[in-house]
Amino acid sequence: MDRIEKLCLEKGMRMTDQRRVIARVLSEAQDHPDVEELYRRSSDVDPNISIATVYRTVRLFEEAGIIARHDFRDGRSRYEQAGDEHHDHLIDMKSGQVIEFIDEEIERLQHLIAQRLGFRLIDHRLELYAVPLEPGET
Repeated sequence: MDRIEKLCLEKGMRMTDQRRVIARVLSEAQDHPDVEELYRRSSDVDPNISIATVYRTVRLFEEAGIIARHDFRDGRSRYEQAGDEHHDHLIDMKSGQVIEFIDEEIERLQHLIAQRLGFRLIDHRLELYAVPLEPGET
C-alpha cells in the first residue's frame, strides 16, 4: 500500500479501485503532474477511469491535505504529495521543469525577516522562476 492510500484510509476515506489507482500514480510520480497527465497515467493502468473521476479524486485528496496543488504560471494546476519535509521549487520557464530544493540559509533568512517585522513564521511557499544561463553568463 502506498503512502497516499494509507493517508486516505487514516482519514476515513472510502477507497474505490479507481481512487487506489490514482493514489498509486500520485505516489509514484517523480514530477508535478497536472490532472491531464494524471489521467493519462491512471488510464494506462485502468482504461475505465474517466477524467472526471481524476478531477474529483484530486480535489478530494487536496481538500484532505493529502496532496498539494501548485500553480507554476503555466496555466495548469500541478500536484505532489503533501510531504513532511519542506522544500521549495525552482521552475525553468523555458522547459517547464520543476526542480525541488532545500536551502537552510533561505529558511533562516525567512524566519529572521518575519521576526524583524514582529511575526513568527508558521509556513511559507517559495517558488523561483528562472531561465537557464546563456553560455558565458554568470
